[in-house]
Amino acid sequence: MSGGAVVVGGGLAGTLAVAALLGHVDTVTVIERDRYPERPIFRKGVPQGRHLHVFLSGGQQALEKLLPGAGAELRAAGAHSMEMPRDLLTRSPNGWHRRRHEGRHTLLSCTRPLFDATVRARVLAKAAGSGTQVELLEATEAVGLLGGADRVTGVRVRSRDAGRAERDIPADLVIDASGRGSRAPKWLAELGRPAPREEIVDAGIGYVTQMFRPDAPMDAAVVLQPRPDLPRGAAWSPVEDGNWLLTLSGVRGQHPPTDGDAVLDFVASVDEPHLHTHLTAARPVSPPYGFRETSNRRRHYDAPGGVPEGFVVVSDAACTFNPIYGQGMSVAALGALALRDTLADGGLRPGFAAAAQRAVARAGDTAWLTAVGADRPYAEDAEATPPGAAERLQSWYFGRLADRATHDPVVGAAFRDITCLAAAPSRLLSPAVALRTILLPRRPGPASIPLRVEGAGG
Repeated sequence: MSGGAVVVGGGLAGTLAVAALLGHVDTVTVIERDRYPERPIFRKGVPQGRHLHVFLSGGQQALEKLLPGAGAELRAAGAHSMEMPRDLLTRSPNGWHRRRHEGRHTLLSCTRPLFDATVRARVLAKAAGSGTQVELLEATEAVGLLGGADRVTGVRVRSRDAGRAERDIPADLVIDASGRGSRAPKWLAELGRPAPREEIVDAGIGYVTQMFRPDAPMDAAVVLQPRPDLPRGAAWSPVEDGNWLLTLSGVRGQHPPTDGDAVLDFVASVDEPHLHTHLTAARPVSPPYGFRETSNRRRHYDAPGGVPEGFVVVSDAACTFNPIYGQGMSVAALGALALRDTLADGGLRPGFAAAAQRAVARAGDTAWLTAVGADRPYAEDAEATPPGAAERLQSWYFGRLADRATHDPVVGAAFRDITCLAAAPSRLLSPAVALRTILLPRRPGPASIPLRVEGAGG
């Protein structure tokens, strides 16, 4: 173990990056603009914090490797574990997914403050016995990188308290985990390096989330996906303390209201009477909160020469997804695991930054494929990176596969492996899946909400 690291951003991605570094470096300094609350509450530094978050099974597997027992701790704190597709009723553009016990994948659903606080406490507890000293610099922001075009040697920071004093923090490794607002392209330009190539696909989706307490909770969460003739969607999922979160979404011109009196009217417009009736008996416990920063954006730091030695960009700072698909937290865990595995393969050796950046990028490939595939039909050409021939073929194939997944158990299992980020995209090309996707006809899934589990009591 040798050297020191700085992590820019103390949110979930930064906290998981710290977990990856433990035992591999002597010191880790975390630069966080906010101050951490004493208990799990919503904070300004997490702009999506009030919205629905789920943790996919692929992310859960990665988290257990980083922090064994973290999943059980989250469930004990109130996170709900839901089996797919039994406990998540999903209406796709081609009909409902059949509700059956598959026993392959689960989702964890809880508020973001609970998730962040639980993971942060576990990381700090693990740090105490790891041999790595962790220092949290709260109310502090990074303002630039130290070093030159070939190597980053630290970070310049500024206090957000009175005086706004600046100082330099030397480091053998700087990790940018500062999220969608990352200033890494500007910082690298100041060192004389070109900005990374970007891909952007923006469906113009806006969403609104409101917390409710139902009188009689449903026995499953509900997801209503938008479709071309109805570009609106909804999700209804349990969180801790007997509350549920309702997230409504819509593309350009169809954005949901932030007026609480109009929320139920929007729910009625998504054409699912059972959910609307259920919500009329639920008591609001928060106002609606809106969010519209939903573009998919990928900065290719993983390209040859994309990063200098001593600098790695992770999670949303490198690749951000439309949050409506609930992939971000899981990709953060998968990226942190990729970072740890790269460290385990020789430590901070020459070429480490490039190798780690490639590994982190691969960890987000599946999420990028599925998010962009879902959003591309709604993206305006002027605002989107044009699809290449390979992406057009992928979109055609994925569209057929998603349709069959509503009712075909073989294709459905593969589809959930991918959407839960538990398998590589090549899983969709296995002979059994490919032949059923290409040769069998497209037909709709069930037309009405599947309130009963197939094979359970009739």
